[in-house]
Amino acid sequence: MSSELRYTANTQLEHLHARYTGTGHADLTKNEWLTHQHRDTLSSIVGHPTLTSFLAIADGVSIARVKYDMTQKMLQPCGPPPKKDDD
Repeated sequence: MSSELRYTANTQLEHLHARYTGTGHADLTKNEWLTHQHRDTLSSIVGHPTLTSFLAIADGVSIARVKYDMTQKMLQPCGPPPKKDDD
């Protein structure tokens, strides 16, 4: 019975990871996790017109400029990834 439960839990977890790319996995680095978090936040701001207009008013720029800046930040929100050591 417990093996069936474990199989179901693993299947559900795999489905969750396939559906939502930002949910992470065991081999996720800190930089990758932070990048997912920042991209999620930026896309939420762009996707909610009230947040976008709030930032536009606070910064004194147009809504289109805020959307453009946010989408440009999504490319590398945490800067370039750190170099990996090849062992």
